[in-house]
Amino acid sequence: MITENQYFDGNVKSLGYETAEGKSTVGVINPGEYTFGTAQQEIMHVVEGELEALLPDATEWISITAGNHFEVPANASFKVKAAVQTAYLCQYR
Repeated sequence: MITENQYFDGNVKSLGYETAEGKSTVGVINPGEYTFGTAQQEIMHVVEGELEALLPDATEWISITAGNHFEVPANASFKVKAAVQTAYLCQYR
């Protein structure tokens, strides 16, 4: 089953699906800054565009360009900033 998700007044939209490895979503983030919370470990791959991320316990933003990823542990909070529309794949493990 494919699920549709919308966050931050429609500025982040994704489609969710499940594989043998677990749940994943693919989506697009509009320009802006957003704070997310995790229930599971998340592996966030940037497919197209670029994100800046402020990871849990970090004090400096890092840049993640297309083809790269970052990981966030379960039960944590992190921020992302996008200057342009950015496509992503998020794996929940």
